[in-house]
Amino acid sequence: MGRVLRRGVLFTLLFAGVVTPAAADPLLMFLLGVARDMVLAHAQTRGNRPVEPELPMPDFSKVYPGTSVEPEVLRRLIDDSFLYLSSSQRREIFESLNAALLNPKNAAIRGTMIEYFAEKALLIRGAQLQLAKMPYREKQRMAAEFKTEIADLPAEEKQQLGELLRSGLLPVPGDLNQLLLAAFDGA
Repeated sequence: MGRVLRRGVLFTLLFAGVVTPAAADPLLMFLLGVARDMVLAHAQTRGNRPVEPELPMPDFSKVYPGTSVEPEVLRRLIDDSFLYLSSSQRREIFESLNAALLNPKNAAIRGTMIEYFAEKALLIRGAQLQLAKMPYREKQRMAAEFKTEIADLPAEEKQQLGELLRSGLLPVPGDLNQLLLAAFDGA
């Protein structure tokens, strides 16, 4: 729209200096008048429009190359999404992800890596919030179902699951993890 307006103003100014009103074609004068009215109307409405805040440009010295994502954004995402992990475990995730994103071999897929990680982190956070809102009775029922489901697992998978439950690495709230662990130990 701005480009059209600039051309309209230029057109108006060019013809205003070249064509005198007495020698001008009435149709041309009409078009010039319409162009002038459009320019004036745009100038008046532009002053009345609320000023839209501009989004700040990221400091490109602080973002991952080829993206507009700062490492601190990912650190906050990890801290907000993986609440069930200890701070050292969250730091370890960040350091691993940060190293992968800074690796020049991953230059072509950085954006995809960030998008994929953010999507999974938000899914985990959403699931945790849903599970946290679940009534305790429902959590107990879920633990009872869990007990019957793990009865048929091979010994190696059972052992791995037990280690995850004991270390608190499953993305579930603490009370549900304790119920699942109790069901696991009782199986």
